[in-house]
Amino acid sequence: MPAGAADDVTEAAVAVADGGKEPAGRGGRDLRQAVEAGTSSSHRAALRKKRMRDNIHGYIFMAPQLIGLLAFMIGPLVFAIILAFMKWDGFGSREYVGFGNFKAVFENEQFIQSWKNTAWFTALQVPALMISAFIFALLLQRTGKMKNFYRACFFAPQVTATVAVSVIWLWLLNPDISPITGWLKQVGLVAPDWLQDPNFVIPAVVLVSVWQGLGYQLVMFMAGLDNVPSSMMEAASIDGANEIQKMFRITLPLISPTILFLSITSIIGSFQVFDYIFVFFDTTAPAFGRTIVYEIVQTAFREFNFGVGAALALLLFMMLLALTGLQLIAQKKWVFYTE
Repeated sequence: MPAGAADDVTEAAVAVADGGKEPAGRGGRDLRQAVEAGTSSSHRAALRKKRMRDNIHGYIFMAPQLIGLLAFMIGPLVFAIILAFMKWDGFGSREYVGFGNFKAVFENEQFIQSWKNTAWFTALQVPALMISAFIFALLLQRTGKMKNFYRACFFAPQVTATVAVSVIWLWLLNPDISPITGWLKQVGLVAPDWLQDPNFVIPAVVLVSVWQGLGYQLVMFMAGLDNVPSSMMEAASIDGANEIQKMFRITLPLISPTILFLSITSIIGSFQVFDYIFVFFDTTAPAFGRTIVYEIVQTAFREFNFGVGAALALLLFMMLLALTGLQLIAQKKWVFYTE
């Protein structure tokens, strides 16, 4: 390139970089456009390299979590779905049986009873837990400086091992040695056989689960109540609203996202109840005390019928997925999100 042309290109590049005007004339405009095109392409190339480098760094940092997700969640889930259509005892070769495992599930009377027990447990536990947690949260909001202390006391069972909680309640529910039996006798009542009477087994498990899970939901409700603007409550009081009206017209709508979250997680957790049943009965739970997860464990790991166990697990997964989807659809009508 002639020296003069090179000087013109350099001058135009400097002018573009400094935000100045291009050299006068058509040649100056052409030079400016060429410099801008070169600068734009090199800038895009640099951005692509930087974006690629950032993506590689991100994948490197995410790799341990992604490997764990594939190895311990997605992989077993896919294998369980495949296994639901197989007949396998865990040792020999697998045999494809199609929907035979699902047919066996629906024809087994004990499985049907376990589904009913699980549904009954959910119907009792979810509203009892949420209503009691909300009431205690309202009361603790008015305890002043002692609020944090009481909150810690309520939350303590939540961080206690479920097995330890179950062992303690196994003693409390024993009609022969339980102090509850003596207390009831003092007031003229006869304690039922909590873990043997068909009418009291599921309510007894509900009582234990509510006692242990109360702290978590209480903390969540208290966090939601803390976000209710006091100005709105004061304005409602000035307008003459009583406590009930403020509860249903202000407090509950404003904490409806918290209610939605807790209802979803509570239903999922209630359908997966297993620990209490296993500690109370080990492998000899009566028909009226067995839940669907207990049946999955018994079928797959006691009877070594992994195909039917996987079919039960897949049906449970699909049911929870459908219930969660219905809740998310219904929340559009009753959940209010504030900006």
